[in-house]
Amino acid sequence: MTNDSSQNYVHFSRAVDPAKPDISPEVKTRHDESVRRYPELNLSEAEFVISAVRRHPIGLFLPIGLTVFFVALIISLVINYAIISDSIGVLQPPAYGLVLLVGGLLSLLFIVGCYISVWIYSNNKFYLTNESVIQELQIGLFTRREQTVSLANIEDASYHQQGVIQSMFDYGSIRLSTEGDETTYRFEYVAKPKQQIALLNNAVEAFKNGRPIEG
Repeated sequence: MTNDSSQNYVHFSRAVDPAKPDISPEVKTRHDESVRRYPELNLSEAEFVISAVRRHPIGLFLPIGLTVFFVALIISLVINYAIISDSIGVLQPPAYGLVLLVGGLLSLLFIVGCYISVWIYSNNKFYLTNESVIQELQIGLFTRREQTVSLANIEDASYHQQGVIQSMFDYGSIRLSTEGDETTYRFEYVAKPKQQIALLNNAVEAFKNGRPIEG
């Protein structure tokens, strides 16, 4: 066995405190404001929120409408319990106190279910920053997921409106596709989707061309 003592070693040194990128006062101000307004987001030193997109309120119409309908129906049945019992010929109807208790519990159940549906719906959020797109998904009461896509990876961004209702109330869906793995991201019930896509495309173009975000 020979011992090769002619090996050459090259040593690299790394700065103990690497130089930080220059951040303009405007960017710093917008970053600080975004951190104050959206403390739940993990923003980089030069990152700020351009647009915070929430779902259109029209998506709440169905759960709230159904809850109001069923609660009103239950209250009506409880109030007219004696009349209904007589009309259908019930010989020994349950005590009114029991009917009132069951009606109250059913109404409470519908109200709690409606509150959970509204809470889940409202906690789905979509943030556009000068560096990335952040989508917070509240899938269930205890299930939450966050998706972050760099603007550099976005290949295509488009919106879709279908039908008279979506056009009339100006809401729709946003679709993002990324390069490489060809992943597609969707965000439904977006208010003013055309305006949001314009902001997004402008941010992507600015990020890829190294120019500041306008507006």
